Amino acid sequence: MTKVDTNLFKTLNDRGLLYQCTDEDKLMEMLSSGTPITLYEGTDPTADSLHIGHCVPYCILRRFQKAGHKVILLMGGATACVGDPTGKTELRKMLTKEEINSNIEKIKNTLKVFLDFEGENPAVIVNNADWFNGYDYIDFMREIGVHFNVNKMLSNEIYANRLEEGGLTFFEMGYMLMQAYDFIHLNREYGCTLQYGGGDQWGNIVAGVELQRKLNFANGTDIQLVGATNPLLLTPEGKKMGKTEKGAIWIDRDKISAYDFYQGVYQTPDACVEMMFALFTDIDMEEVRKLIAEDIVNAKKVLSYEITKFVRGEEDAKIAEEASKALFSGQGNLDNAPTFEVEKSNLPITLVDVLATTKLVQSKSEGRRMCEQGGVLVNGEVQKDFNYGITEADFTDGVCIIKKGKKNFMKVVLK
Repeated sequence: MTKVDTNLFKTLNDRGLLYQCTDEDKLMEMLSSGTPITLYEGTDPTADSLHIGHCVPYCILRRFQKAGHKVILLMGGATACVGDPTGKTELRKMLTKEEINSNIEKIKNTLKVFLDFEGENPAVIVNNADWFNGYDYIDFMREIGVHFNVNKMLSNEIYANRLEEGGLTFFEMGYMLMQAYDFIHLNREYGCTLQYGGGDQWGNIVAGVELQRKLNFANGTDIQLVGATNPLLLTPEGKKMGKTEKGAIWIDRDKISAYDFYQGVYQTPDACVEMMFALFTDIDMEEVRKLIAEDIVNAKKVLSYEITKFVRGEEDAKIAEEASKALFSGQGNLDNAPTFEVEKSNLPITLVDVLATTKLVQSKSEGRRMCEQGGVLVNGEVQKDFNYGITEADFTDGVCIIKKGKKNFMKVVLK
């Protein structure tokens, strides 16, 4: 049997990863007993890929698995058909069952970065469509719906925005019942006693714990469930982390280059650096705080390297670090920098076309604006004319460097 790390509760607290808990004393007892527990985290597969902001719960589940506990990943094949109303001002787009199942298969591969699905303590993936499909509506409402008070549900922050917009549907209200029942089902089938999730899921998590208490009273049982959350990874503006001005920091290797991944992490707001270290690295937090206090820029470089190494591997981390040094300090190797190839026969090509085609900007209008504001450099020289024609004369040894702002650049290679 896998040995259990009895210091996990302290680790979670030291790293700031325990935000809310329905029974903190009980959780401490569970994690300090030396006996493995089973816990789960739920994900609604509303997209076919994950960016770094989506992966906060998986970083925490990774710690539980490494500590010897049994981890269940719940894919919301059924709940995704409804859509979580949390924080939404309008009804979520309804996905087809085929789209949901396709998303699940694609996400599974990404999760291997964070969790071990083999060995003596493999993580398990379940799909709540497996128990909701075929569950008779009347039976569900008699067993589960009877325990939910509508007035109490409407007072929950989960529904606040939808209520404010006057558009909350009965369809969406069913989401809380379904997520609460997930916890009950996983306890019955797997002995699961802990649900961990993001702070914005607190209402849904508490609903599952309270549902079990009511079922205990109704059935004469004494099953104790615990719910806990991690703090959300938010920018100082209150937005969820995971995207930069260039787009999402994707986990999937085929969606983003090593350099862009590294630079995406490097653009982490100063206020979020400590939490990123806490989540994605195993560096001692005293060392992290000292590093941040001494030199925040160097701390971001360390963070970018460590997260790139963790998600993509050491080779990609070294490639991205070398490319960054080459651009920003004149050191390092540009061989593996982001590259755009252009045929000699297609020259001249306008600067704004290069900016838009290489995705250095999201649109030509943004490219024009950046040029006019002096934010675009060609081979180190500011170029304000967005219609500037790049010719063969702009290439040295077949390379022309286009830079946007302080952190984004592209190596244009002449074919």
